[in-house]
Amino acid sequence: MIHPTAEVEPGAEIGDGTRVWHHCHVRAGAKIGDQCVLSYGVYVDAGVVIGDRCKLQNRVSVYRGVTIEDGVFVGPHVTFTNDKHPRAIAPDGRPLGDEDWHMLQTLVQEGASVGAGAVILPGLTIGRWAMVAAASVVSRDVPDHALVAGNPARLMGYVCSCGRSLMRRGELLYCAHCDRTYDFPPIGELERP
Repeated sequence: MIHPTAEVEPGAEIGDGTRVWHHCHVRAGAKIGDQCVLSYGVYVDAGVVIGDRCKLQNRVSVYRGVTIEDGVFVGPHVTFTNDKHPRAIAPDGRPLGDEDWHMLQTLVQEGASVGAGAVILPGLTIGRWAMVAAASVVSRDVPDHALVAGNPARLMGYVCSCGRSLMRRGELLYCAHCDRTYDFPPIGELERP
């Protein structure tokens, strides 16, 4: 289903059962998997790859160089960037072209969630089942199952595949909701951003 107000350029690939809602723009060369939802005003740049069963909420901007794996949730107004040193003109005043651009690759792995209003800087990996809190600015890689928050985003704990915070039980972490257990190092043993 592609809403009549959405613009899906020729050469974009949209998977079976994917819904592209009002005022979305999907550029040529973008690949979107099966059973995804692109809510109001989502922008998907050329070359972006989005897996199956992903949900991108209103006004998400996904710029080229970003790959989003299966089952990822992206909250409203999230922005994925792709250039660490953006400029419109060179020091001599000439406009910069694509040959001057140094795009970095960003990967959001399976099952991750990115909260509303977060900004994801370029060249990073957000791990499997990780959770980025709303309004965070992610400037470093996020480990699997990590909960990060703030500006810059810092490791605050770990989350279960079901999305709930994990608690420590001896050497292991566990989820009080679904009783899954995990073996992650204590936060103090990881390098903090």
